[in-house]
Amino acid sequence: MSAFSSYELERRAGQATGVLVLAFVVLAGAFFRAQIVNHEQFRLASNSNHLRGISLEAPRGTILDRNNQTIAVNIPGYSVKVLAFDSLTLRTVLTRLAALLPEDSIDIEPVMRRWKAARYEPALVFASGETRVVARLEEHRAALPGLLIQAEPRRRYPDSTAVAHLVGYVGQVSQGELDARKFTDAKPGDIVGKMGLEVEYDSILRGQNGLRYVEVTAKGRMVREQSGGGAITPVAGRSMVTTIDLPLQRFIDSMWRADPDLANKRGAMVAMTPKGEILAYYSHPNFDPNAFIGRVDPAMYRSLALDPDKPMYNRVIQGYYPPASPFKLAIAAVALKRGLVTMDTRMREGCRGSFSLGNRSWKCWKKDGHGSLTLAQAISSSCDVYFYQLGMLIGADTLINELNAMGFGSRSGIDLPNEVTPLFPASVKSYVNKRGVSTWGGGEVLNLSIGQGANAQTLINMVSFYAALSGDGIKRTPYIIPGRVQGPSHDLHLTAEQRLGLRQAMLAVVSSGTATAGLASETGVRGLEMAGKTGSGQVAGQKDIAWFMSFAPASDPKIVVGIQVEEGIHGGLVAKYAFRAIAKYLTGKNLKIESHDSTEDLSPPPPDSTSGAPRKAGGQP
Repeated sequence: MSAFSSYELERRAGQATGVLVLAFVVLAGAFFRAQIVNHEQFRLASNSNHLRGISLEAPRGTILDRNNQTIAVNIPGYSVKVLAFDSLTLRTVLTRLAALLPEDSIDIEPVMRRWKAARYEPALVFASGETRVVARLEEHRAALPGLLIQAEPRRRYPDSTAVAHLVGYVGQVSQGELDARKFTDAKPGDIVGKMGLEVEYDSILRGQNGLRYVEVTAKGRMVREQSGGGAITPVAGRSMVTTIDLPLQRFIDSMWRADPDLANKRGAMVAMTPKGEILAYYSHPNFDPNAFIGRVDPAMYRSLALDPDKPMYNRVIQGYYPPASPFKLAIAAVALKRGLVTMDTRMREGCRGSFSLGNRSWKCWKKDGHGSLTLAQAISSSCDVYFYQLGMLIGADTLINELNAMGFGSRSGIDLPNEVTPLFPASVKSYVNKRGVSTWGGGEVLNLSIGQGANAQTLINMVSFYAALSGDGIKRTPYIIPGRVQGPSHDLHLTAEQRLGLRQAMLAVVSSGTATAGLASETGVRGLEMAGKTGSGQVAGQKDIAWFMSFAPASDPKIVVGIQVEEGIHGGLVAKYAFRAIAKYLTGKNLKIESHDSTEDLSPPPPDSTSGAPRKAGGQP
């Protein structure tokens, strides 16, 4: 039978029809599934081809002082970004932006690098554009494809320079910080803390960024804002209340800038309670943290970096200096703890202006000597010869071990970043090995006994020690944010009677000793019972470094203040600034205290026969 008979043709046609019907049924089922059943899924997938997610910056938490006054806050601002799909388009738009804003130099290459590191994220041009910039860009939006201008919170520090080293500033996270995983959950483009409290508590202050969507063309030109769901609202960071007394902080800043004897001097001042609460934290010279918000002016940054006075250098926790005579209280505390002396003990040899050890003569600051003194009198008159002998009585090993137990060889642990470790021997053996000599020279003990030699302390560490003397004898970790995890404490192991004796000796420093030149005649100041200790550290080849440590009222201390000035002002002359700060805090008065000449002769002691000139101190920024 022929294959093309009518019967065979009809059979094959029926089979073909069945195959076609089955195919159309399958296709219809697939179309139904795609168009009806999975409609939402495929619609979303289609939309994702022309929707771009844009990060919304979360407001940082506000930073407040102890009385809820503002230290750091957010104000309305704008970010300027460019949405681009390729580097050529981005570079073209950035070039046009630079031409439109000649007065606002745009560094194109860093923008390009940030964009490449965070592909598909909009390239950030200005983190906080000014209103005039935004207005000009809006006028030329047609020539700037991918331009994104969105309202974002802008950080503001109302007291600017007065709180610079305390609060720090914020900026866009760098690639190096991302690589080092310095910040938890930070992504390219995020704003993070860079210094001070802003970086120390960044994880609390930063919050969680949100997300919005914009519709773009295939070439990246924005069409419109996407309406409807899908956007994620930013979550603001937590606000923080500090221990800072902002009126006192402002007063110290204004005092430092206004006083002609202090205005151009490098130094620092710290005020705290005996329990370690930081009331004021100030380093001078300083900088305006508001200048770092948004686009950082390269010329401004270079001027700060090249300034020989190093305004970015935090002298409270990064500068270390020979502590000079204020360290004599630590020597006295060791001797009292060990039971070697009482406050009425006299040394075997009275002060005749110098002390002989071997074939060397070690001078006292008072050339004609102090005569025979008790420990209390030696503190009030700051007699070097007394403390030379006291150091020899204690002995090198005991002295080093006890001073390390008091925390002079370790950081204070304050809740701010980049605190340096004081320069202090861990032990006699380690110091001898490091120096490459066979024994610890007797001159080293003499130098150490008056706060010189192998000893350089930070201001924060010294103030913490005096806080312990003013309180219960426990050297605690100073802090700015209440509730933080406390570091180790150091018990001075002094009895209440011994601490009282040291306080009375410090009262005599102010009333009749080396600090009398800095005390004003106002009865209100004298009634505050101020106790203190002056000192002037010597560093080979540099001007003297002035110290004054104080607290008040001596009978029941409420505030401890320490000041350090680098440039040749004697310790007795800086006492008045601490008095002013104490009076401001305790009475609320802005006291003007007249300048006087110091009564303390500050000729440096001869260099030690083993170590040579006193060790050069002072960390580099």
